Amino acid sequence: MILEIKGLDKSFPQAGHGQIEVLKNLNLEVHEGETVAVVGQSGCGKSTLLSLLAGLDRQTSGSLRIRGMEISEMSEVKLTQFRAENIGIIFQQFYLMPHLTALENVSLPLEMFGQEDSIERAQEALLQVGLAEREKHFPHQLSGGESQRVAIARALYRNAPVLLADEPISALDGPMAHHVMQLLRDRFKTSVIALHDVEMAMKYCNRIVGIQNGQVALDEPTDQLAAADIMSLY
Repeated sequence: MILEIKGLDKSFPQAGHGQIEVLKNLNLEVHEGETVAVVGQSGCGKSTLLSLLAGLDRQTSGSLRIRGMEISEMSEVKLTQFRAENIGIIFQQFYLMPHLTALENVSLPLEMFGQEDSIERAQEALLQVGLAEREKHFPHQLSGGESQRVAIARALYRNAPVLLADEPISALDGPMAHHVMQLLRDRFKTSVIALHDVEMAMKYCNRIVGIQNGQVALDEPTDQLAAADIMSLY
């Protein structure tokens, strides 16, 4: 078992209205080798779920285990180390460092993780996403789609056992979106990917998890579903 969630709750304070529950008693398991699409309408809790899985936020209650480790019980220092060793992350907001070039944005994390060939690996990652000729450009010189591809390249060569990706193709056109989804599926053995695009979810993921009202409302192998089954969540 790579990921095990039991009774996961997450609430946020709402000005003048107490707490707003985003995730409510959510239960989910992900096994090694699965590529899982998390789908559902905007605001259903997909990004919140990924943030909790990445250890970037803490749940209100419930258990969250990754590779057998209860991450909610880890100190910030231990959690940072665990995340660095086990989780590749593609953020929806990209989080590129504005004073670094595309190449430096990709290579810096590799250097921090002790990769001696970080520059070569970063160049290969940029080549994989079609940005070899843009490696010396800064984020403000890149389009939204190019910035998203830099963020994808940054995750590619981490060799992390688990990928967490939040709408990784939202700024990409059709051919590049397909290329990236294939790349992620080939590169990472186990992935949890939040997606709005139902077609992409069905084509590149072997399991669909639908979130509705803060809970898992759908959890089936892709080959047992029709697009209409997923669209009912929207």
